[in-house]
Amino acid sequence: MSRRYLLHGLAAILLGLAALIFIRLHDALGTPAGVSSVAEGHRLAEAWCKACHSIDMERAGTATSAPDFVAIANQPSTTELSLKVFFRSNHHKMPNLLLNLEQADNLASYILSLKHR
Repeated sequence: MSRRYLLHGLAAILLGLAALIFIRLHDALGTPAGVSSVAEGHRLAEAWCKACHSIDMERAGTATSAPDFVAIANQPSTTELSLKVFFRSNHHKMPNLLLNLEQADNLASYILSLKHR
């Protein structure tokens, strides 16, 4: 009898985990997770970064004093964590960014979406 309850409990846990994973992979609109964050990150880059950085592939490699986002994305040291630390640090030649956690996530997602392009 107790073995049967154990198996039912285990099946319920596995079903619950599968449901959580499925929910996590899709947002409320049904799009895969990350799609909306990349789009929002692009919007933030357009608003805050475009004046100094080339923020997309079409303008990558154009001469500016600030590195373009494609080059940043393709540096071996660029990771989600390194970008978030960078966003929270003071910079000599760059204005300090006042990003909340969601904005930092979105901007990092956008920059990383440019990797290997």
